[in-house]
Amino acid sequence: MSKVFLALIDGMRPDSLTSCSHPFFRELLQTSRYSMNMRTIMPSVTLPCHMSLFHSVSAERHGILTNTYVPQVRPVNGICEHLAASGKRCAFFYTWEPLKDLSRPLALSRANYYSGRLYTYAKADRMVTEDAERMLQSGDTPDFIFFYQCRADEDGHKYGWMSEQYIQAVSDSLDNIQHVAKQLPSDYAFILTADHGGHDRSHGTDSAEDMTTPFFLRHNSITPGEINGTPGILDIAPTVASCLGLLPDPDWEGNSLL
Repeated sequence: MSKVFLALIDGMRPDSLTSCSHPFFRELLQTSRYSMNMRTIMPSVTLPCHMSLFHSVSAERHGILTNTYVPQVRPVNGICEHLAASGKRCAFFYTWEPLKDLSRPLALSRANYYSGRLYTYAKADRMVTEDAERMLQSGDTPDFIFFYQCRADEDGHKYGWMSEQYIQAVSDSLDNIQHVAKQLPSDYAFILTADHGGHDRSHGTDSAEDMTTPFFLRHNSITPGEINGTPGILDIAPTVASCLGLLPDPDWEGNSLL
């Protein structure tokens, strides 16, 4: 059906979107299939959640329980391996180094990384934004683009989830995503989501604040409206495959939201 641009704001709670009232959020509510009640996995920690998003299995299955990567005992193909096996090109734009382990060697055609700790997350997030814009403006349009923004999670830990600084970080991340989204050709499906939420200055528990994330899927062939029920983060990889006209990997446990 289309290529896929998957944008993720680390640590973005659904109510942060309501609080910042960014115009892009209001636009997505009108133009997307969406849920403000997507459920992530336990432990609700960044690398385990991303592994489940990309591999459509629980943490018990992929074995990543902390932010330290360990090789899977019984490997499951992730989005990038599954797409690469079908001749699709995948690109990453990210600012948190452990995400390099979301794909295996040779599965990526492009990887743009800037260290948030070295440059500050605000600057690094902007740097990958500019790189993604330049790539699209050059006419290079990979089949799958993963575009990651880390500052909201960083400010959540530093100042607290739902603090003024955290809300501003979410708003600034939406600015960056909107800039890139404007450069996407019409054959792209656009997805916006998060890996987990947060509470106080932490996350990782099974509280609703930690476990609930938003999800938006926009394409001119998709009827906008709220998704019934409670979709899960394991549903994202099968949805990406469906957008690209592919069947899901046999090991994946989620279901396409199309």
